[in-house]
Order: sequence, then C-alpha cells, then structure tokens
Amino acid sequence: MSLVSHAAKALVAAAVLGVTASAFAHGSEKHQAATSPAASKLVQTQDALRDLWIGHVFWVRNVVIETYAGNTAAAKVAEDQAVANAKQIAAAIEPFYGAAASDQLFKLLAGHYGAIKDYLDATVAGSTAKQDAAFKNLTSNADQIATFLAGANPNLPVDTLRSLLLAHGGHHVQQIKQLHDKQYAEEARTWDEMKNHMYVIADALAGAIAKQFPAKFN
Repeated sequence: MSLVSHAAKALVAAAVLGVTASAFAHGSEKHQAATSPAASKLVQTQDALRDLWIGHVFWVRNVVIETYAGNTAAAKVAEDQAVANAKQIAAAIEPFYGAAASDQLFKLLAGHYGAIKDYLDATVAGSTAKQDAAFKNLTSNADQIATFLAGANPNLPVDTLRSLLLAHGGHHVQQIKQLHDKQYAEEARTWDEMKNHMYVIADALAGAIAKQFPAKFN
C-alpha cells in the first residue's frame, strides 16, 4: 500500500475514533473551552499527550537532519532525547494500566524508533534491500503497537489504530527520503502533516482513556 493510501486510511480512522476535523487541521489552536471538571481534565490530558507525541517527531527529525549533516555529536543527543521521549510516552499510561504495561509500550516504541533508524542508515548506505527490511519491521511494529493498545482499551479499534500508525510510519519514511534528496519544500509539507497527525493520535488516545476511566476524569 502506498504512503498516500495509508494517509487516506488514517483520515478515515480519525473519523471513526471521533476526532474532530478541526483538531486535525488546526492542531495548534486552542481546544474548545472546558465546561466541566471532566472536560477540563480531558483537555489537559490531550495537551500533555500532544506535547509528548510532537516531541517524538521533533527529535527523530533532528536525528535525520544531523545524520545527513555528518554531525554525530548532535545526532547522538537527538537520539538520546528521542529515547527519553519514548520513556515519557510510555510513563503517561502507567497511572491507567500499570508499570508492566508502561514497560511493554516503551519496548514497542523502542522498536518503532529502531526501525526508523535502520531505514535512515540504509538510506545513507544506499541499500534498497536494507530499506525494505527496515520498512517491513516498521510495519510489523505498527501492528504490534496497535494490537497492544487495542487490547488495553476497548475504545481503540485495532484496525483504526493500525491505519493511524502505518500513516505515521509512512511520514517518517517520506521525510527521510525527501531530506536525503534535498527536497526541502516537500519535506516542509510532510513535517506539517506529521505534526497534525500527532494531534490526531494524541487526541484519540486521550479520548479513549477518558471514556475507559471516567472516574479519573471527574
């Protein structure tokens, strides 16, 4: 399936999860004013998860840029921050699902980053075979994360999550290719799409958690 097809499926997936069009198209705008303590806590949770997921794409993008620039020190710092961010994302679910679930999510997110890094390294090396292997691992990892999250929360359909995560992985791959080929204007558009897509994923997770644990949001 093409990257465009994954993105189209992700838009449908967002609708299935009840994510508003404004959240996708205007992720930087303020949420609607909260009218109750529960709504206020949901907005706070959405904002916190948005920050974490934006941090993910920000630091991974820095890894890509500094790797291509040959700045190994900066790339290492960015990679360390990407790993720290993955730990923070995993820690965010611990109050709801426990330490074991948090540890499992971190392992899956580490696998996600590992596949992206492998694809980047393969692109630098000019190895199509290694690119294909990395992309296969990225796709398999997306399925594993979707299965894990759907198993933890019945309000997250596995097929919907899979589409969202495949589109996310596709954005990483597209970005790596565009930066490698010095297609900077095209990559700028991809970056904007990546950020908005992070809002979709973050809001979907926050909404599903609030629905599953209403007592924690009252």
